[in-house]
Amino acid sequence: MTQIGSGNVRHRVTLPDGATVTMSWAAITDTGHRREVNEDSYVAQAPVFAVADGMGGHAAGDFASAAVVTRLAEYGGRPVIGTPEIDDALRLAVQDMDRVVGVTDEGSGTTVTGVALGEVAGEPAWLVFNIGDSRVYRLVGGVLEQLTVDHSVVQELVDAGQITRDEADTHPHSNVITRAVGFHEAPVPDYRAIAVEPGTRLLICSDGLTKELTSYGIRHFLVGGQKPERAAHDLVEAALGNGGRDNVTVLVVDVLAVTRPA
Repeated sequence: MTQIGSGNVRHRVTLPDGATVTMSWAAITDTGHRREVNEDSYVAQAPVFAVADGMGGHAAGDFASAAVVTRLAEYGGRPVIGTPEIDDALRLAVQDMDRVVGVTDEGSGTTVTGVALGEVAGEPAWLVFNIGDSRVYRLVGGVLEQLTVDHSVVQELVDAGQITRDEADTHPHSNVITRAVGFHEAPVPDYRAIAVEPGTRLLICSDGLTKELTSYGIRHFLVGGQKPERAAHDLVEAALGNGGRDNVTVLVVDVLAVTRPA
């Protein structure tokens, strides 16, 4: 487990065009009740916020997730980053994994998902990225939306109409993912750009949360939490209370204000 950054109650970023974005955030991770080691890692350091869920055995999974967030954290402190920087960080993380001899014969790997503050067509934008089945959600005006699409066997079955979304949550292959960072392969993230708007709350989480809470439960705690740290704490506690079968990591980011240049 690697934790880079923590919470910030008020952080203002000045973008290259003079616009400012004020935000707050909080991050919490827990090993859960059934795991001996926490293989989740996160980076919460503007302009990048990401969660990685390692796999491949205790040592391998922990190292893989740490490699990813460590590389992403190298861009911390910049006002914005773009998809080329994210691509480079993931590519270098895979190289870091390959340099470690003796972790496992098959290699190591991890999911990764997150958001990065960037610009699209001169406007502030969140660059949402993911590989695997960790997720990003957006809450605006009380409406919760999942921004990422799982790279998993059950998601492919849902897309093909062979099972329902509810059936996917209890499917025996729910842990089988179809894309990862590592295992000696080039990382291929999905990207999505969304506007940076005041009043937006973003949730970045490992599947240890979504295994235990439905979207209705997630929305309940995101709406009820007055501050990011309260919402993050309540989400993790609820996941543990519902079984805590896996490592659970939660990162909540609030956009407090956006001011554009005159």
